[in-house]
Amino acid sequence: MAPTVEISHLTFTYPGIDGRPPPGAPPLIEDVCFSLDAGQRCLLLGSNGAGKTTILKILGGKHMVDPSMVRVLGRSAFHDTALTSSGDLSYLGGEWRRDVAFAGYQVNIQMDISAEKMIFGVAGVDPKRRDELIKILDIDLAWRMHKASDGQRRRVQICMGLLKPFKVLLLDEITVDLDVLARSNLLTYLKKECEERGATIIYATHIFDGLDDWPTHIVYIAHGKLQLALPLEKVKEMSQLSLMNCGELVEERKRRGQEAEKGTKGERPSGIRQGC
Repeated sequence: MAPTVEISHLTFTYPGIDGRPPPGAPPLIEDVCFSLDAGQRCLLLGSNGAGKTTILKILGGKHMVDPSMVRVLGRSAFHDTALTSSGDLSYLGGEWRRDVAFAGYQVNIQMDISAEKMIFGVAGVDPKRRDELIKILDIDLAWRMHKASDGQRRRVQICMGLLKPFKVLLLDEITVDLDVLARSNLLTYLKKECEERGATIIYATHIFDGLDDWPTHIVYIAHGKLQLALPLEKVKEMSQLSLMNCGELVEERKRRGQEAEKGTKGERPSGIRQGC
């Protein structure tokens, strides 16, 4: 069976005003490769500016790349718009914004409307799924969006993004405004989605509490390059570290690689994929 998400030799530079990469500009993402199958949950790790959000946006079809570099459900993420319009591919990240005529581009969702009207205004939704999400996220349907806190607004955003069943879900720091209980309930729900429906999830986050056994795979990006892409079990076997210290494993790999090049006995851990 083909992977649900496949990245092959992905290289990307933000285009200039003419739509093309500026001459001589270094790539933000360079020669990244990894793939995920149905039912797998991947933590996408890396420091600020490493390229995590860019990779998720490319997977979400928000940036154009060669179709051979990125395939989601066997199709081009950018060129096949039916991926997102059908709900098979869902992206949740950043501030919740919309375009408003005569008011500007990407205005915060803060109009005077109830959470109930927003959530129940989505057509074609399974009522049982909607009710479960409202309960999991502890949403008060009477909330007015112009008075809601950042955390309350985020809960409504997540609920609306998950109302329809997805096959691939991309999450970019989406839980930063949630409290511990809401975050735990959401992660448990998402794990169930993968195990029962075979969904694939990529989750970029800096908050590792409660995630030690949540992912099936770890992908670590640094300076736009793939440093590590392994099943969680392999990471634990190699590092004997928590996710909080995953970067130390990469540094150890580099050290051993340098020793090997110098002819010492240092060996590179097996199974690490860097580049393709």
